[in-house]
Amino acid sequence: MTDIIKVEQLCKKFKIKKDSSGLKSFFKPEYKTVNAVDKISFSIKKGERVAFIGPNGAGKSTTIKMLSSILYPTSGHAEVFGLIPWENRRTLSKHIGTVFGQRSQLWYNLPVQDSFNLLGKIYDLDEIKFKRRLSKLVKLFEIRDLLSHPTCSLSLGQRMRCEIVASLIHNPEILFLDEPTIGLDVTAKEIIRTLIKKQALEEETTLLLTSHDTDDMEKVCDRVIIINKGKLIFNDSIQALKDSYLSKKYIEVTTEDGEKIRQEINTHQIPIKKAIDDLVKRYHVSDITVENPPMEEIIKEIYKRD
Repeated sequence: MTDIIKVEQLCKKFKIKKDSSGLKSFFKPEYKTVNAVDKISFSIKKGERVAFIGPNGAGKSTTIKMLSSILYPTSGHAEVFGLIPWENRRTLSKHIGTVFGQRSQLWYNLPVQDSFNLLGKIYDLDEIKFKRRLSKLVKLFEIRDLLSHPTCSLSLGQRMRCEIVASLIHNPEILFLDEPTIGLDVTAKEIIRTLIKKQALEEETTLLLTSHDTDDMEKVCDRVIIINKGKLIFNDSIQALKDSYLSKKYIEVTTEDGEKIRQEINTHQIPIKKAIDDLVKRYHVSDITVENPPMEEIIKEIYKRD
């Protein structure tokens, strides 16, 4: 398979104002340079589903914005679909779709259907192909009942399903997902993850998904790149990450009396199924959740082993 995304020594620096007070800082403010992305290199093959993971402020969104032509890099090189993003914005837009969890591409007060129609015109899509494509996506993401509703009336989970459909209308080969599950409840997150993976597998869409949620990575992707403080610190398969750093799980059960019991499990020592079965035998359980350790814990473990 050929590389559809290539990144070589990519760097992005920002000048930010130093924290200070007084007249001098007002009239002659001092600035410092921050390396938001610090000489990272990686490649992604066509059809791969890659998680781009890290804590808040790690440089994930900045990288996505450079690859999707929103930002210019300070230095380094990148190619997406054989194009340099910041030099070929218009051409590249036909090959990529973007979803930013905290930014909407749907018109706030318009019905969702109107936003889709406008996007069809913006991408200059053939009317028949557009309707056929939209019908397929509406069915897959189960949003038919939402089409007549204004975007502003949707719940966050409903809006995110519509946002992803909007990003896929022009049938892009690459989909950039920047925190698509941020702010969602557990149920909505699971729905979004399932739909993203199903769509990517059906159409062999290349995914680059940024998140600070390790469950996004584990349930959608087959490879993970971890970035911290602008530097790439891990680039391998999901299985390799599981084997090395995801042995710890947190199980939380809620009893019928409303009591919450949280337990840490090492899956190298106790299979997760056995741990759950033991808890169910000991308590009258009404609900149960299994979580990965926070991203900060995984990053600390990676640094510790290095």
